[in-house]
Amino acid sequence: MLIKVSDTVEIIAGRDKGLRGTVLSVDRENNKVVVEGVNRVLKHVKKSQRNPQGGRLSKEATLNASKVMLVCPKTSKPTRLGVRIAADGSKERFCKKSGVSLGVISPAKRTKAAK
Repeated sequence: MLIKVSDTVEIIAGRDKGLRGTVLSVDRENNKVVVEGVNRVLKHVKKSQRNPQGGRLSKEATLNASKVMLVCPKTSKPTRLGVRIAADGSKERFCKKSGVSLGVISPAKRTKAAK
């Protein structure tokens, strides 16, 4: 999964389709993400010393990562992500539509560098 925390994503399926938000957390083992302001659910909280009022708490629930697409910073449209090897041998994320680099994800390796 190439989506990282603080990426801006757009929801492409489900009841929140079309909304945009930033990624708050990523669960790579279960292929889930939490997006700010999206997929809100009500959690019932019992009265306690920590929460003396009790009641219902609204919070963001996890989404399957296949339901979100990264928003390209150049075109501000949803795009797929790819990985390419830069000239110095480092791996970087890039937008498939515009080709804009989104940062390095792996340090440079001499064996992968262009000669």
